[in-house]
Amino acid sequence: MPIISNFYGIIIFMFWRDHNPPHFHAKYGEYEITVEIETGNVVGTMPSRALQMIQEWRMLHKKELIDNWRRAKQNKHLLKIKPLE
Repeated sequence: MPIISNFYGIIIFMFWRDHNPPHFHAKYGEYEITVEIETGNVVGTMPSRALQMIQEWRMLHKKELIDNWRRAKQNKHLLKIKPLE
């Protein structure tokens, strides 16, 4: 579970060779979701403020997320992405 970003107690991570569509995982306390990179579709539950921050971060870093997704599919080292400030 490579962590690619961490902000305000939210941990963002991806798995190598994960299933499509391209997505990332986010964990905040007891909550965990999967977020589709392109659409922002969410599977799971997350407090609304944390979800808003995750979606804002996704929009800011969509290109980097897609690049990391491609790296993960090839089982390569994932790059850290700047946290939400």
